Amino acid sequence: MKRFIISIFCLAGMVACTSGEDDVQAMLDSYANVEVGSSFFEGISDNGREVLNYFKLASVEVDNIYWKQSFGDKQQLMSLQNRAQKEFATLNYGPWNRIDGQSFVEGWGESPLGANFYPADMSAQEFAAWDEPLKDSPYTMICRDADGKLQAVWYHDAFADEISKISTYLTAAANYTIKPSVRDYLLAKIESLKTDDYYNSDELWLSMTDSKMDLVIGPQETEDDRFMDTKTSYESYVLLKDLEKTEKVNDFTDLIPSLQASLPCDDAYKAFTPGISSSIYVYDEVYCAGGANAGIKKIAINLPYDLRVQQEIGTRTALLGNVINSKYTKIILPAGRLLLANEQTKFLDHQAFFWNTAMREVAHGIGVKETVNGRGHVSDALGEAALTMEELKGDALSVFLDLKLIAAGQMDPTLTREDAITTFVVSLIRSARFGEANALGCANIMLYNFLKEEQAFSIDRNGRYLIDFDATEKAIANVAGKVLTIQATGDYDAAKRLIAEYGKTSESLLLDFAAFKRARIPVDVRFQFVW
Repeated sequence: MKRFIISIFCLAGMVACTSGEDDVQAMLDSYANVEVGSSFFEGISDNGREVLNYFKLASVEVDNIYWKQSFGDKQQLMSLQNRAQKEFATLNYGPWNRIDGQSFVEGWGESPLGANFYPADMSAQEFAAWDEPLKDSPYTMICRDADGKLQAVWYHDAFADEISKISTYLTAAANYTIKPSVRDYLLAKIESLKTDDYYNSDELWLSMTDSKMDLVIGPQETEDDRFMDTKTSYESYVLLKDLEKTEKVNDFTDLIPSLQASLPCDDAYKAFTPGISSSIYVYDEVYCAGGANAGIKKIAINLPYDLRVQQEIGTRTALLGNVINSKYTKIILPAGRLLLANEQTKFLDHQAFFWNTAMREVAHGIGVKETVNGRGHVSDALGEAALTMEELKGDALSVFLDLKLIAAGQMDPTLTREDAITTFVVSLIRSARFGEANALGCANIMLYNFLKEEQAFSIDRNGRYLIDFDATEKAIANVAGKVLTIQATGDYDAAKRLIAEYGKTSESLLLDFAAFKRARIPVDVRFQFVW
Protein backbone atom coordinates (compact mmCIF):
# COMPACT_ATOMS: atom_id res chain seq x y z
CA MET A 1 0.00 0.00 0.00
CA LYS A 2 1.27 3.46 -0.82
CA ARG A 3 2.44 5.54 2.12
CA PHE A 4 1.12 8.97 2.92
CA ILE A 5 3.63 11.66 3.71
CA ILE A 6 1.40 14.71 3.76
CA SER A 7 -1.43 15.63 6.05
CA ILE A 8 -3.42 17.77 3.68
CA PHE A 9 -3.21 19.08 0.14
CA CYS A 10 -2.02 22.61 -0.41
CA LEU A 11 -5.19 24.66 -0.78
CA ALA A 12 -5.41 26.51 -4.06
CA GLY A 13 -6.38 29.75 -2.36
CA MET A 14 -3.41 29.96 -0.02
CA VAL A 15 -1.55 33.24 -0.01
CA ALA A 16 1.87 33.01 -1.58
CA CYS A 17 4.61 35.27 -2.74
CA THR A 18 4.19 35.78 -6.45
CA SER A 19 6.61 36.89 -9.10
CA GLY A 20 6.62 40.41 -10.45
CA GLU A 21 5.88 41.19 -14.08
CA ASP A 22 9.56 41.39 -15.03
CA ASP A 23 10.28 38.11 -13.24
CA VAL A 24 7.54 36.30 -15.16
CA GLN A 25 8.82 37.68 -18.45
CA ALA A 26 12.32 36.48 -17.54
CA MET A 27 11.00 32.99 -16.76
CA LEU A 28 9.13 32.96 -20.06
CA ASP A 29 12.22 34.12 -21.93
CA SER A 30 14.24 31.27 -20.41
CA TYR A 31 12.41 28.93 -22.80
CA ALA A 32 13.70 29.08 -26.36
CA ASN A 33 11.05 29.37 -29.07
CA VAL A 34 11.37 26.47 -31.49
CA GLU A 35 9.44 26.08 -34.72
CA VAL A 36 8.19 22.51 -34.89
CA GLY A 37 7.78 21.17 -38.38
CA SER A 38 9.04 18.37 -40.58
CA SER A 39 10.35 17.70 -44.07
CA PHE A 40 8.54 14.35 -43.92
CA PHE A 41 5.27 16.01 -44.94
CA GLU A 42 6.62 15.73 -48.48
CA GLY A 43 5.13 12.74 -50.21
CA ILE A 44 2.09 12.48 -47.95
CA SER A 45 -1.06 12.28 -50.05
CA ASP A 46 -4.07 14.57 -49.71
CA ASN A 47 -5.81 11.63 -48.09
CA GLY A 48 -3.00 11.30 -45.55
CA ARG A 49 -3.12 15.00 -44.76
CA GLU A 50 -6.83 14.68 -43.96
CA VAL A 51 -5.97 11.94 -41.49
CA LEU A 52 -3.35 14.19 -39.89
CA ASN A 53 -5.85 17.06 -39.67
CA TYR A 54 -8.27 14.83 -37.74
CA PHE A 55 -5.40 13.78 -35.46
CA LYS A 56 -4.79 17.46 -34.73
CA LEU A 57 -8.47 18.16 -34.02
CA ALA A 58 -8.59 15.23 -31.62
CA SER A 59 -5.45 16.58 -29.93
CA VAL A 60 -7.14 19.92 -29.25
CA GLU A 61 -9.80 18.08 -27.23
CA VAL A 62 -7.04 16.23 -25.37
CA ASP A 63 -5.67 19.64 -24.43
CA ASN A 64 -9.05 20.61 -22.98
CA ILE A 65 -9.13 17.45 -20.86
CA TYR A 66 -5.60 18.04 -19.59
CA TRP A 67 -6.42 21.55 -18.43
CA LYS A 68 -9.23 20.06 -16.32
CA GLN A 69 -6.86 17.44 -14.88
CA SER A 70 -3.95 19.74 -14.14
CA PHE A 71 -5.76 22.91 -13.07
CA GLY A 72 -9.51 23.19 -13.62
CA ASP A 73 -11.18 26.05 -15.45
CA LYS A 74 -8.72 27.33 -18.04
CA GLN A 75 -10.65 30.59 -18.46
CA GLN A 76 -9.60 31.73 -14.99
CA LEU A 77 -6.11 32.17 -16.39
CA MET A 78 -6.91 33.11 -19.97
CA SER A 79 -8.62 36.25 -18.64
CA LEU A 80 -5.38 37.49 -17.05
CA GLN A 81 -4.47 40.99 -18.22
CA ASN A 82 -0.72 40.47 -17.94
CA ARG A 83 0.48 39.01 -21.27
CA ALA A 84 3.58 37.33 -19.81
CA GLN A 85 1.57 35.69 -17.03
CA LYS A 86 -0.99 34.40 -19.51
CA GLU A 87 1.68 32.98 -21.82
CA PHE A 88 3.56 31.37 -18.94
CA ALA A 89 0.30 29.93 -17.60
CA THR A 90 -0.34 28.43 -21.04
CA LEU A 91 3.14 26.89 -21.05
CA ASN A 92 2.68 25.45 -17.54
CA TYR A 93 -1.05 24.62 -17.79
CA GLY A 94 -1.70 26.47 -14.58
CA PRO A 95 -0.46 29.37 -12.40
CA TRP A 96 2.49 27.34 -11.06
CA ASN A 97 5.98 27.13 -12.47
CA ARG A 98 6.49 23.43 -13.12
CA ILE A 99 10.17 23.66 -12.23
CA ASP A 100 9.74 24.80 -8.62
CA GLY A 101 5.98 24.47 -8.01
CA GLN A 102 5.70 28.14 -7.03
CA SER A 103 2.90 30.42 -8.16
CA PHE A 104 3.58 33.31 -10.51
CA VAL A 105 0.00 34.61 -10.32
CA GLU A 106 -1.28 36.46 -7.27
CA GLY A 107 -3.73 34.53 -5.09
CA TRP A 108 -2.47 30.99 -5.71
CA GLY A 109 -0.37 28.93 -3.32
CA GLU A 110 2.10 26.19 -4.17
CA SER A 111 0.91 23.67 -6.72
CA PRO A 112 -1.21 20.94 -5.09
CA LEU A 113 0.49 17.56 -4.98
CA GLY A 114 -2.54 15.92 -6.52
CA ALA A 115 -3.00 18.52 -9.30
CA ASN A 116 -6.77 18.58 -9.95
CA PHE A 117 -7.20 14.80 -9.73
CA TYR A 118 -8.38 15.12 -6.11
CA PRO A 119 -10.42 17.69 -4.14
CA ALA A 120 -8.19 20.51 -2.89
CA ASP A 121 -9.61 20.19 0.64
CA MET A 122 -9.04 16.43 0.93
CA SER A 123 -6.54 15.24 3.53
CA ALA A 124 -4.32 12.20 3.14
CA GLN A 125 -6.03 10.68 6.18
CA GLU A 126 -9.46 11.06 4.61
CA PHE A 127 -8.26 9.42 1.40
CA ALA A 128 -6.60 6.54 3.28
CA ALA A 129 -9.74 5.86 5.32
CA TRP A 130 -12.03 5.89 2.29
CA ASP A 131 -13.07 2.34 1.39
CA GLU A 132 -13.38 2.59 -2.38
CA PRO A 133 -11.47 0.23 -4.72
CA LEU A 134 -11.72 2.62 -7.66
CA LYS A 135 -9.85 5.36 -5.83
CA ASP A 136 -6.50 3.83 -6.89
CA SER A 137 -7.46 3.38 -10.55
CA PRO A 138 -5.24 5.29 -13.00
CA TYR A 139 -8.41 6.31 -14.82
CA THR A 140 -10.62 7.93 -12.18
CA MET A 141 -11.00 11.51 -10.98
CA ILE A 142 -11.66 11.90 -7.27
CA CYS A 143 -14.27 14.55 -6.42
CA ARG A 144 -17.08 15.25 -3.95
CA ASP A 145 -20.74 14.47 -4.50
CA ALA A 146 -23.64 16.77 -3.58
CA ASP A 147 -23.35 15.67 0.05
CA GLY A 148 -19.64 16.41 0.20
CA LYS A 149 -18.61 12.75 0.21
CA LEU A 150 -15.70 11.49 -1.88
CA GLN A 151 -16.53 9.71 -5.11
CA ALA A 152 -14.47 8.17 -7.91
CA VAL A 153 -15.57 9.10 -11.44
CA TRP A 154 -14.26 7.24 -14.48
CA TYR A 155 -12.40 9.42 -16.97
CA HIS A 156 -14.83 8.42 -19.72
CA ASP A 157 -17.65 9.89 -17.63
CA ALA A 158 -15.77 12.92 -16.30
CA PHE A 159 -14.69 13.95 -19.81
CA ALA A 160 -17.61 12.56 -21.80
CA ASP A 161 -18.06 15.65 -24.00
CA GLU A 162 -14.41 15.81 -25.05
CA ILE A 163 -14.17 12.04 -25.57
CA SER A 164 -17.27 12.16 -27.78
CA LYS A 165 -15.57 14.74 -30.00
CA ILE A 166 -12.28 12.82 -30.03
CA SER A 167 -14.19 9.70 -31.07
CA THR A 168 -15.83 11.59 -33.92
CA TYR A 169 -12.47 12.82 -35.22
CA LEU A 170 -10.79 9.43 -34.89
CA THR A 171 -13.70 7.76 -36.66
CA ALA A 172 -13.29 10.21 -39.54
CA ALA A 173 -9.54 9.51 -39.62
CA ALA A 174 -10.23 5.76 -39.64
CA ASN A 175 -12.53 6.22 -42.62
CA TYR A 176 -9.91 8.23 -44.54
CA THR A 177 -6.84 6.09 -43.93
CA ILE A 178 -5.82 3.51 -46.50
CA LYS A 179 -3.86 1.51 -43.92
CA PRO A 180 -5.90 -1.32 -42.32
CA SER A 181 -3.54 -1.39 -39.33
CA VAL A 182 -4.14 2.32 -38.66
CA ARG A 183 -7.91 1.89 -39.03
CA ASP A 184 -7.94 -1.02 -36.59
CA TYR A 185 -5.85 0.91 -34.07
CA LEU A 186 -7.99 4.04 -34.24
CA LEU A 187 -11.25 2.14 -33.82
CA ALA A 188 -9.79 0.23 -30.87
CA LYS A 189 -8.55 3.49 -29.35
CA ILE A 190 -12.07 4.94 -29.56
CA GLU A 191 -13.37 1.95 -27.61
CA SER A 192 -10.57 2.33 -25.06
CA LEU A 193 -11.36 6.00 -24.49
CA LYS A 194 -15.00 5.11 -23.92
CA THR A 195 -14.25 2.31 -21.45
CA ASP A 196 -10.87 3.18 -19.91
CA ASP A 197 -9.58 -0.26 -20.89
CA TYR A 198 -6.48 0.17 -23.07
CA TYR A 199 -5.07 -3.32 -23.48
CA ASN A 200 -6.49 -3.97 -26.94
CA SER A 201 -5.60 -0.58 -28.40
CA ASP A 202 -2.08 -0.82 -26.93
CA GLU A 203 -1.65 -4.21 -28.58
CA LEU A 204 -2.84 -2.90 -31.94
CA TRP A 205 -0.64 0.17 -31.66
CA LEU A 206 2.43 -2.02 -31.20
CA SER A 207 1.45 -4.08 -34.25
CA MET A 208 0.92 -0.94 -36.38
CA THR A 209 4.29 -0.94 -38.11
CA ASP A 210 3.52 -0.02 -41.72
CA SER A 211 2.41 3.60 -41.37
CA LYS A 212 4.48 6.73 -41.88
CA MET A 213 2.07 8.60 -39.57
CA ASP A 214 1.46 7.85 -35.92
CA LEU A 215 -0.79 9.09 -33.14
CA VAL A 216 -0.22 8.59 -29.42
CA ILE A 217 -3.35 9.69 -27.61
CA GLY A 218 -5.01 9.16 -24.24
CA PRO A 219 -4.07 8.99 -20.54
CA GLN A 220 -0.47 7.85 -20.17
CA GLU A 221 1.98 9.13 -17.56
CA THR A 222 1.45 9.68 -13.82
CA GLU A 223 4.03 12.40 -13.13
CA ASP A 224 1.36 15.08 -12.51
CA ASP A 225 0.00 13.07 -9.57
CA ARG A 226 2.64 13.77 -6.92
CA PHE A 227 0.23 12.64 -4.18
CA MET A 228 -0.17 8.98 -5.15
CA ASP A 229 1.72 8.67 -8.46
CA THR A 230 -1.39 6.89 -9.78
CA LYS A 231 -3.59 9.14 -11.90
CA THR A 232 -2.70 9.30 -15.58
CA SER A 233 -2.66 12.51 -17.59
CA TYR A 234 -4.11 12.91 -21.06
CA GLU A 235 -1.62 13.71 -23.78
CA SER A 236 -1.31 13.51 -27.54
CA TYR A 237 1.57 13.28 -30.03
CA VAL A 238 1.10 13.57 -33.80
CA LEU A 239 4.18 12.03 -35.39
CA LEU A 240 5.79 11.46 -38.79
CA LYS A 241 8.23 8.58 -39.08
CA ASP A 242 11.84 9.08 -40.14
CA LEU A 243 12.09 5.93 -42.25
CA GLU A 244 15.86 6.06 -42.75
CA LYS A 245 16.81 6.49 -39.09
CA THR A 246 14.11 4.06 -37.95
CA GLU A 247 15.66 1.35 -40.11
CA LYS A 248 19.03 1.97 -38.44
CA VAL A 249 17.83 2.01 -34.84
CA ASN A 250 15.56 -0.99 -35.19
CA ASP A 251 18.65 -3.15 -35.55
CA PHE A 252 19.03 -2.62 -31.81
CA THR A 253 15.70 -4.20 -30.84
CA ASP A 254 17.21 -7.68 -31.18
CA LEU A 255 19.71 -6.67 -28.49
CA ILE A 256 17.09 -5.83 -25.85
CA PRO A 257 17.17 -9.28 -24.17
CA SER A 258 20.96 -9.15 -23.95
CA LEU A 259 20.81 -5.60 -22.58
CA GLN A 260 18.42 -6.84 -19.91
CA ALA A 261 20.88 -9.61 -19.04
CA SER A 262 23.76 -7.10 -18.77
CA LEU A 263 22.13 -4.97 -16.06
CA PRO A 264 24.49 -4.29 -13.12
CA CYS A 265 22.51 -6.07 -10.42
CA ASP A 266 21.87 -9.49 -8.91
CA ASP A 267 20.62 -12.07 -11.42
CA ALA A 268 17.52 -12.54 -9.29
CA TYR A 269 16.52 -8.96 -10.16
CA LYS A 270 16.56 -9.58 -13.92
CA ALA A 271 13.59 -11.92 -14.06
CA PHE A 272 11.44 -9.55 -16.10
CA THR A 273 11.48 -10.58 -19.76
CA PRO A 274 10.45 -7.85 -22.21
CA GLY A 275 7.98 -8.82 -24.91
CA ILE A 276 9.44 -9.82 -28.26
CA SER A 277 7.59 -7.08 -30.15
CA SER A 278 9.61 -4.21 -28.70
CA SER A 279 10.62 -1.64 -31.31
CA ILE A 280 12.47 1.67 -31.65
CA TYR A 281 11.18 4.29 -34.08
CA VAL A 282 12.44 7.76 -34.92
CA TYR A 283 9.86 10.45 -35.62
CA ASP A 284 9.43 14.13 -36.15
CA GLU A 285 6.85 15.53 -33.77
CA VAL A 286 4.54 17.84 -35.71
CA TYR A 287 1.93 18.53 -33.03
CA CYS A 288 1.39 17.71 -29.38
CA ALA A 289 -1.13 18.55 -26.70
CA GLY A 290 -1.96 18.02 -23.05
CA GLY A 291 0.78 16.56 -20.89
CA ALA A 292 3.05 16.27 -23.94
CA ASN A 293 3.06 20.06 -24.29
CA ALA A 294 3.31 21.04 -20.63
CA GLY A 295 6.48 22.58 -19.22
CA ILE A 296 9.64 20.63 -20.03
CA LYS A 297 9.28 18.93 -23.41
CA LYS A 298 10.05 15.24 -23.81
CA ILE A 299 12.59 14.14 -26.39
CA ALA A 300 11.47 10.51 -26.35
CA ILE A 301 8.73 8.28 -24.97
CA ASN A 302 8.51 4.58 -24.20
CA LEU A 303 5.01 3.11 -24.25
CA PRO A 304 2.75 1.54 -23.21
CA TYR A 305 3.08 1.67 -19.43
CA ASP A 306 0.82 -1.33 -18.83
CA LEU A 307 3.04 -4.04 -17.32
CA ARG A 308 0.94 -6.80 -18.91
CA VAL A 309 1.49 -5.35 -22.37
CA GLN A 310 5.20 -4.81 -21.73
CA GLN A 311 5.70 -8.42 -20.67
CA GLU A 312 3.36 -10.15 -23.11
CA ILE A 313 4.01 -8.02 -26.20
CA GLY A 314 6.66 -5.36 -25.65
CA THR A 315 7.07 -1.61 -25.90
CA ARG A 316 7.71 1.03 -28.51
CA THR A 317 10.40 3.63 -28.02
CA ALA A 318 9.61 6.79 -29.97
CA LEU A 319 12.61 9.07 -30.43
CA LEU A 320 11.47 12.59 -31.33
CA GLY A 321 14.24 13.51 -33.74
CA ASN A 322 13.38 17.16 -34.38
CA VAL A 323 12.98 17.85 -30.65
CA ILE A 324 16.29 16.10 -29.90
CA ASN A 325 17.97 18.26 -32.54
CA SER A 326 16.54 21.49 -31.15
CA LYS A 327 17.57 20.72 -27.57
CA TYR A 328 21.09 19.73 -28.56
CA THR A 329 21.60 22.84 -30.68
CA LYS A 330 20.02 25.38 -28.35
CA ILE A 331 20.95 23.92 -24.95
CA ILE A 332 23.41 21.01 -24.80
CA LEU A 333 26.08 22.38 -27.14
CA PRO A 334 26.28 25.91 -25.66
CA ALA A 335 26.04 24.49 -22.12
CA GLY A 336 28.93 22.12 -22.81
CA ARG A 337 31.08 24.89 -24.23
CA LEU A 338 30.40 26.91 -21.09
CA LEU A 339 30.98 24.11 -18.57
CA LEU A 340 33.76 21.92 -19.91
CA ALA A 341 37.52 22.19 -19.91
CA ASN A 342 38.61 23.23 -23.40
CA GLU A 343 40.25 19.90 -24.17
CA GLN A 344 36.99 18.03 -23.53
CA THR A 345 34.56 20.17 -25.56
CA LYS A 346 35.62 18.16 -28.64
CA PHE A 347 33.72 15.20 -27.15
CA LEU A 348 30.36 16.96 -27.34
CA ASP A 349 28.50 15.01 -29.96
CA HIS A 350 25.01 15.19 -31.42
CA GLN A 351 24.89 11.44 -32.11
CA ALA A 352 25.95 10.73 -28.52
CA PHE A 353 23.00 12.79 -27.29
CA PHE A 354 20.70 10.90 -29.67
CA TRP A 355 21.90 7.48 -28.53
CA ASN A 356 21.96 8.37 -24.83
CA THR A 357 18.32 9.39 -25.31
CA ALA A 358 17.53 6.17 -27.15
CA MET A 359 19.08 3.97 -24.48
CA ARG A 360 17.33 5.92 -21.73
CA GLU A 361 13.97 4.99 -23.20
CA VAL A 362 15.05 1.40 -23.80
CA ALA A 363 16.01 1.30 -20.11
CA HIS A 364 12.45 2.20 -19.13
CA GLY A 365 11.21 -0.85 -21.04
CA ILE A 366 13.57 -3.28 -19.30
CA GLY A 367 14.87 -3.60 -15.75
CA VAL A 368 12.77 -4.50 -12.75
CA LYS A 369 9.00 -4.27 -13.03
CA GLU A 370 7.77 -6.57 -10.26
CA THR A 371 9.27 -6.92 -6.78
CA VAL A 372 10.91 -10.25 -6.02
CA ASN A 373 9.60 -10.47 -2.45
CA GLY A 374 5.84 -10.31 -2.90
CA ARG A 375 5.41 -6.54 -2.55
CA GLY A 376 3.69 -6.26 -5.92
CA HIS A 377 4.52 -3.87 -8.73
CA VAL A 378 7.48 -1.59 -8.16
CA SER A 379 5.27 1.49 -8.48
CA ASP A 380 2.95 0.21 -5.74
CA ALA A 381 5.79 -0.71 -3.39
CA LEU A 382 7.70 2.56 -3.79
CA GLY A 383 4.70 4.86 -3.73
CA GLU A 384 5.43 8.51 -4.39
CA ALA A 385 9.17 7.70 -4.67
CA ALA A 386 8.60 5.35 -7.61
CA LEU A 387 8.75 7.92 -10.40
CA THR A 388 11.98 9.50 -9.16
CA MET A 389 13.57 6.06 -8.84
CA GLU A 390 12.47 5.16 -12.36
CA GLU A 391 13.89 8.40 -13.74
CA LEU A 392 17.15 7.75 -11.89
CA LYS A 393 17.27 4.26 -13.35
CA GLY A 394 16.72 5.62 -16.85
CA ASP A 395 19.42 8.28 -16.41
CA ALA A 396 22.05 5.86 -15.13
CA LEU A 397 21.28 3.05 -17.56
CA SER A 398 21.21 5.34 -20.59
CA VAL A 399 24.96 5.80 -20.62
CA PHE A 400 25.63 2.36 -19.05
CA LEU A 401 23.90 0.65 -22.01
CA ASP A 402 25.54 3.00 -24.51
CA LEU A 403 28.96 2.12 -23.17
CA LYS A 404 28.16 -1.61 -23.35
CA LEU A 405 27.22 -1.29 -27.03
CA ILE A 406 30.25 0.88 -27.85
CA ALA A 407 32.61 -1.57 -26.14
CA ALA A 408 31.04 -4.48 -28.04
CA GLY A 409 31.47 -2.69 -31.37
CA GLN A 410 27.70 -2.61 -31.93
CA MET A 411 27.43 1.17 -32.13
CA ASP A 412 28.41 3.64 -34.87
CA PRO A 413 32.23 3.34 -35.01
CA THR A 414 32.60 7.14 -35.02
CA LEU A 415 30.95 7.34 -31.59
CA THR A 416 33.45 7.01 -28.75
CA ARG A 417 33.20 6.22 -25.06
CA GLU A 418 34.39 9.76 -24.33
CA ASP A 419 31.65 11.23 -26.56
CA ALA A 420 28.94 9.28 -24.74
CA ILE A 421 30.14 10.18 -21.23
CA THR A 422 30.92 13.85 -21.91
CA THR A 423 27.62 14.58 -23.62
CA PHE A 424 25.79 12.70 -20.88
CA VAL A 425 27.40 14.72 -18.06
CA VAL A 426 26.51 18.04 -19.73
CA SER A 427 22.93 16.90 -20.32
CA LEU A 428 22.76 15.76 -16.69
CA ILE A 429 23.73 19.20 -15.39
CA ARG A 430 21.33 21.08 -17.65
CA SER A 431 18.47 18.72 -16.70
CA ALA A 432 19.17 19.23 -13.00
CA ARG A 433 17.78 22.74 -13.57
CA PHE A 434 14.30 21.18 -13.76
CA GLY A 435 14.43 21.22 -9.97
CA GLU A 436 13.94 19.03 -6.92
CA ALA A 437 10.14 19.13 -7.24
CA ASN A 438 10.30 17.52 -10.68
CA ALA A 439 10.97 13.76 -10.74
CA LEU A 440 13.36 14.03 -13.69
CA GLY A 441 15.08 17.06 -12.19
CA CYS A 442 15.46 15.35 -8.82
CA ALA A 443 16.89 12.23 -10.47
CA ASN A 444 19.47 14.30 -12.32
CA ILE A 445 20.41 16.14 -9.13
CA MET A 446 20.85 12.81 -7.35
CA LEU A 447 23.03 11.38 -10.09
CA TYR A 448 25.17 14.53 -10.20
CA ASN A 449 25.74 14.25 -6.43
CA PHE A 450 26.64 10.57 -6.80
CA LEU A 451 29.20 11.41 -9.49
CA LYS A 452 30.64 14.25 -7.44
CA GLU A 453 30.98 11.96 -4.39
CA GLU A 454 32.78 9.35 -6.51
CA GLN A 455 35.13 12.05 -7.91
CA ALA A 456 33.94 11.42 -11.45
CA PHE A 457 34.91 14.98 -12.28
CA SER A 458 37.05 17.80 -10.93
CA ILE A 459 37.20 21.54 -11.53
CA ASP A 460 40.25 22.85 -13.36
CA ARG A 461 42.04 26.15 -12.68
CA ASN A 462 39.66 27.95 -15.05
CA GLY A 463 36.62 26.75 -13.14
CA ARG A 464 35.68 24.21 -15.84
CA TYR A 465 34.65 20.57 -15.45
CA LEU A 466 37.29 17.95 -16.18
CA ILE A 467 35.69 14.52 -16.45
CA ASP A 468 37.42 11.34 -15.27
CA PHE A 469 35.97 8.81 -17.71
CA ASP A 470 36.93 5.67 -15.78
CA ALA A 471 35.51 7.01 -12.51
CA THR A 472 32.32 8.13 -14.24
CA GLU A 473 31.72 4.73 -15.81
CA LYS A 474 32.25 2.98 -12.47
CA ALA A 475 29.99 5.40 -10.59
CA ILE A 476 27.21 5.04 -13.17
CA ALA A 477 27.21 1.24 -12.78
CA ASN A 478 27.13 1.56 -8.99
CA VAL A 479 24.15 3.93 -9.05
CA ALA A 480 22.25 1.74 -11.48
CA GLY A 481 22.84 -1.28 -9.26
CA LYS A 482 21.53 0.57 -6.19
CA VAL A 483 18.34 1.66 -7.93
CA LEU A 484 17.65 -1.73 -9.51
CA THR A 485 18.04 -3.37 -6.10
CA ILE A 486 15.66 -0.89 -4.45
CA GLN A 487 13.10 -1.47 -7.19
CA ALA A 488 13.42 -5.26 -7.10
CA THR A 489 12.99 -5.41 -3.33
CA GLY A 490 10.35 -2.67 -3.19
CA ASP A 491 12.38 -0.98 -0.46
CA TYR A 492 10.41 2.23 0.10
CA ASP A 493 12.48 3.34 3.08
CA ALA A 494 15.73 2.94 1.13
CA ALA A 495 14.29 4.94 -1.76
CA LYS A 496 13.25 7.77 0.54
CA ARG A 497 16.67 7.79 2.25
CA LEU A 498 18.41 7.94 -1.11
CA ILE A 499 16.27 10.87 -2.26
CA ALA A 500 16.76 12.69 1.06
CA GLU A 501 20.54 12.20 0.98
CA TYR A 502 21.26 12.95 -2.67
CA GLY A 503 18.24 14.88 -3.94
CA LYS A 504 19.28 18.34 -2.80
CA THR A 505 20.72 20.91 -5.17
CA SER A 506 24.37 21.44 -4.29
CA GLU A 507 26.19 24.76 -4.22
CA SER A 508 28.21 23.76 -7.28
CA LEU A 509 25.03 23.13 -9.24
CA LEU A 510 23.61 26.47 -8.16
CA LEU A 511 26.77 28.13 -9.49
CA ASP A 512 26.29 26.30 -12.79
CA PHE A 513 22.67 27.42 -12.98
CA ALA A 514 23.73 31.01 -12.36
CA ALA A 515 26.30 30.71 -15.15
CA PHE A 516 23.61 29.35 -17.49
CA LYS A 517 21.41 32.30 -16.64
CA ARG A 518 24.16 34.84 -17.30
CA ALA A 519 24.96 33.15 -20.60
CA ARG A 520 21.23 33.03 -21.45
CA ILE A 521 21.27 29.30 -22.07
CA PRO A 522 17.61 28.24 -22.21
CA VAL A 523 16.05 26.07 -19.52
CA ASP A 524 14.09 24.30 -22.22
CA VAL A 525 12.14 24.92 -25.41
CA ARG A 526 8.57 25.93 -26.13
CA PHE A 527 6.94 24.94 -29.36
CA GLN A 528 5.65 27.10 -32.18
CA PHE A 529 3.81 24.67 -34.44
CA VAL A 530 4.13 25.51 -38.13
CA TRP A 531 1.49 23.03 -39.23
